[in-house]
Amino acid sequence: MRSIFITGGASGIGLAAAKRFSREGWIVGIGDIDEKGRRRAAEELNIMSFPLDVRDRVQWQSALEAFVGRTGRLDVLLNNAGIARYGMFEEVTPDESDLQIDINVKGVVNGAYSALPHLKATPGSRLVNVASVAGIVGSPGLAVYSATKHAVRGLTEALDAEWTRHGIDVTCVMPFFVETPILDAGSVGSNRTIRDSIGNSPVYTVDEAAEMVWQAAHGRDREYIVGKAGRQASFARRFMPGRLRKRLKAAFAS
Repeated sequence: MRSIFITGGASGIGLAAAKRFSREGWIVGIGDIDEKGRRRAAEELNIMSFPLDVRDRVQWQSALEAFVGRTGRLDVLLNNAGIARYGMFEEVTPDESDLQIDINVKGVVNGAYSALPHLKATPGSRLVNVASVAGIVGSPGLAVYSATKHAVRGLTEALDAEWTRHGIDVTCVMPFFVETPILDAGSVGSNRTIRDSIGNSPVYTVDEAAEMVWQAAHGRDREYIVGKAGRQASFARRFMPGRLRKRLKAAFAS
């Protein structure tokens, strides 16, 4: 029976992915700092849960060793945990920016290091990293968040090439706006959130994101974009970069 370990699995895309893979008969383990949430998910879905702050390498090692000790294999690691802070660059404190980098980048790197021996020992295994459409188009109001997601895309591309020699595929899921707690993220001292800023932009469901995670765990592509609007943004970035740049600058010119 195949197995998947999901970070940030107590809510949002992580929880939706846990439900999706569990329905398909996979053995599922989740890690999260939200103790109540992960325990509730474990009871409702009959899955394993582990305390995990992705910044903590010791917790990573402990969680994966315990999970693989019970499953005997690790077919997929879903590096999903992430946070955002919304605001102009100078409005987001250095400490808040550090936190985004520590969780969104260092947490993914820690996961890759910790999972590698288990993935190597499992034929046909895969690392799936969750980035964002903000990792394709730098998003005003989310400057450092965008930087972290560009980093995740770059790491994914490099590891997909490197880990071929281990028989491991590495893929990246890039959501557009998805109905998760991240939409309510702001910054210290501000009541503005991502949700306040997106206007009429479409917001996709966690189930749509989970379906793309499922495809990323099975397909042959390296990148999977959640939502038509995300695919349109990717097209504009590739084929109309000048027009896209002018539009972004115009929106923040005053």
